[in-house]
Amino acid sequence: MKQRKLNLKREIRQYLGIIGGSVIFGMGYAWFLVPYNIAPGGVGGIAQLFHYFFGLPVGMTMIAINIPLFVISFIFIGKSFGAKSLFGMLTSSLMTDLLSLPSLANLGFISNLEAYTFMVKGRLVYAMLAPTDIYLSAIAGSVLLGVGLGIIFRFRGSTGGTDIPVALIKQKAGLSIGTGYWLVETFIILSVGIFLQDLKLVIWGFLNLFISTKITDLTSEGLPYVKGVYVISKEVNDIKDEIFDKLDRGVTFFKGISGYKQEDINVLFCVVNRRQVPELTDIVKDIDKDAFMIVTDVHDVMGYGFRTRQFSLHDN
Repeated sequence: MKQRKLNLKREIRQYLGIIGGSVIFGMGYAWFLVPYNIAPGGVGGIAQLFHYFFGLPVGMTMIAINIPLFVISFIFIGKSFGAKSLFGMLTSSLMTDLLSLPSLANLGFISNLEAYTFMVKGRLVYAMLAPTDIYLSAIAGSVLLGVGLGIIFRFRGSTGGTDIPVALIKQKAGLSIGTGYWLVETFIILSVGIFLQDLKLVIWGFLNLFISTKITDLTSEGLPYVKGVYVISKEVNDIKDEIFDKLDRGVTFFKGISGYKQEDINVLFCVVNRRQVPELTDIVKDIDKDAFMIVTDVHDVMGYGFRTRQFSLHDN
């Protein structure tokens, strides 16, 4: 019973987190990107074309494109999307329409829409920033989009989109996932620039893609405030004792074989806070000046002495 209550609380927290991420996602699209046709690729980029030429709501168009993609994925890939993936796709798309400035005005949240109304190339647009600040719109929209996506991913959600055609490309053409993503996103960004006859949108699109991707990673994984350290030395036992005594950190030994002399070696692995790296370096140098030491980023740790920043490690 207790475990069931914990699971229920976690499920509720995850769905609320997806909603929160979707709100930020929708703000980035509706307030800053859609008004100026800045497309980071993906389903959102295609939806912006339909919005520009036919006046269709961006969010509803994203849903209309995503649903057949989910069906295609199920038929050809056999990939089963969970409830949170569908929920994330629906809420992020709906928030894009619900949080548009005209919608907020209709709902009474904005009393004077004229402050957000601008004329761009003969058409009215509703944006948070004026056309003269389009570069700020691109950056602000990219950051909000990345934060929203990162939160959605962190709470085990998804927005659907180009991961489905990318999976098809990988399966049918044998290309890597990274190559597949760049092919799909580049095609969409170029299409937006060509169809709207504004190649500057291509530059904005790639800038948006770069910023939003980095911010998504930072939001979902966190800043690497923890470091993983590998030490190869004949004095690893003495180094271990000093780490226990001065840093109060645990260590793990890996058995290895040196490449040059083909000798058995012990590799010490330790996880420390960033501020402890200089002290650990001094410990290693004082004991064995010839030691080989590698420092790597660690985005999250669960265990004694560290507090995980992930909200949940499992979907159930």
